[in-house]
Amino acid sequence: MFKPLHNYVLLERINEETTTAGGIIIPDNAREKPSRGRVIAAGPGLYDGDELIPMTVKTDDIVLFAKWASSANEIKLDGRDYVLIRETDILGIID
Repeated sequence: MFKPLHNYVLLERINEETTTAGGIIIPDNAREKPSRGRVIAAGPGLYDGDELIPMTVKTDDIVLFAKWASSANEIKLDGRDYVLIRETDILGIID
């Protein structure tokens, strides 16, 4: 399995609804990439001098992340698509 370093988080995108509230089906090419994801793995945190600042997110958290995050990298592992992103580009945890 993949283990991110520092403050990086490996996310699996959660697909959004393909139909609007009015019943209109949104085609694949018109849909935006979802900005929700499930945490697959997280690094240990970021060092500030000699002190480790631990990660806030943990495995299996559902998070909302910035759509245009500068740190987002699309990667493929074992045939599956993931997003590798810095924790600071995660906007929040969804309960």
